[in-house]
Amino acid sequence: MSKLVNEGVLTEENFRIGLTKVFFKAGVLAHLEDVRDEKLSQIITGFQAQIRWYLGLTDRKRKMEQRAGLLIVQRNVRSWCTLRTWEWFKLFGKVKPMLKAGKEAEEMEKMNEKMKDIQDSLAREEKLRKELEDSSTKLLEEKNQLFTSLESTKGQLSEAEERLAKLQSQKNDADRQLTELNDRLADSEDRNADVQRAKKKVEAEVESLKKQIQDVENSLRKAESEKQSKDHQIRSLQDEMQQQDEAIAKLNKEKKHQEEINRKLMEDLQSEEDKTNHTSKVKQKLESTLDDLEDSLEREKRSRTELDKQKRKVEGELKIAQESIEESGRQRHDLENNLKKKESELHSANSKLEDEQALVAKLQRQIKEGQSRISELEDELENERQSRSKADRAKADAQRELEELGKLKYDVMCC
Repeated sequence: MSKLVNEGVLTEENFRIGLTKVFFKAGVLAHLEDVRDEKLSQIITGFQAQIRWYLGLTDRKRKMEQRAGLLIVQRNVRSWCTLRTWEWFKLFGKVKPMLKAGKEAEEMEKMNEKMKDIQDSLAREEKLRKELEDSSTKLLEEKNQLFTSLESTKGQLSEAEERLAKLQSQKNDADRQLTELNDRLADSEDRNADVQRAKKKVEAEVESLKKQIQDVENSLRKAESEKQSKDHQIRSLQDEMQQQDEAIAKLNKEKKHQEEINRKLMEDLQSEEDKTNHTSKVKQKLESTLDDLEDSLEREKRSRTELDKQKRKVEGELKIAQESIEESGRQRHDLENNLKKKESELHSANSKLEDEQALVAKLQRQIKEGQSRISELEDELENERQSRSKADRAKADAQRELEELGKLKYDVMCC
């Protein structure tokens, strides 16, 4: 709005600006529409004028090019009309196909094209040779890396073999200890078997002694029963003592004899009891030795189980070491295969490089031959040019002679 006021299109009394709207007086908006239409017509008129100017400029350029082309065509037509009746031009038209200059130019063009093709192929071969050299250097680097990795794997393999030897020695020690323990266990088992046999023998003796004791007890019971019967008889005899003194004396003798028998039986019983006590002591001693042997056997079994565990552990470590050795062997085999493959690739690349070098040498020889041929053709072209210049000079001399003859003829006719 300030721009319109500065240009004088509106005055500040014709409008008022509020917070969100602009208020105009009556007729001011129609005046602004007229101003806008006038401005648009000016802009469109200027745009059309620029387009007409550009189209006129392009038309002028096209017509100038057509005029130059027409002038060239007219000049060529006039030259052709002048030359078509000229005898020397006819002679030149007949002689030109027989000249070698055009053919030499064609041969030169062919040789140049061939030389360009050879140079392009040489550039390609050079590029391929560089690529092959780069690939050969890369293959050599990979080969060196493979050699270094192979050396490192050899070191790891030697370390693994040392570990395997240590584990093998540990296994041998464990086997030796196991054999010693097995021998000790066998000895203890033999001793245990001997003790068991002695125990069985003692038990048999104890059983026999028990049987003897039972027999003695039975005899004692019989003796007691007999004693009771004898006591009954004694009581009956005591009742009859008064009546039978002789019977009493006899019975006293029998009683003494029976007492001696009883005393002997008591002594035998005491000796049997002593034997029984001795056998029980021997039995207790054997049982204690048997318990000791069983404890030692249990300890031997525990030590044997521990040795079995150690043996299994050593065998597991040995198996792991063997697997690591096998893995390193496989890696070594893979590295050797990769090395052989890389060597074969390097050999093929070297052979290909040699073939490419032979081809490059052949192409260089062909280039040299082409250059020598070009030099020969240039010499021939120079000779042809010299002969042509001589022919032109002879032609000029003949033309001068013809002109002199014409002048002489004209002078003769005038005379």
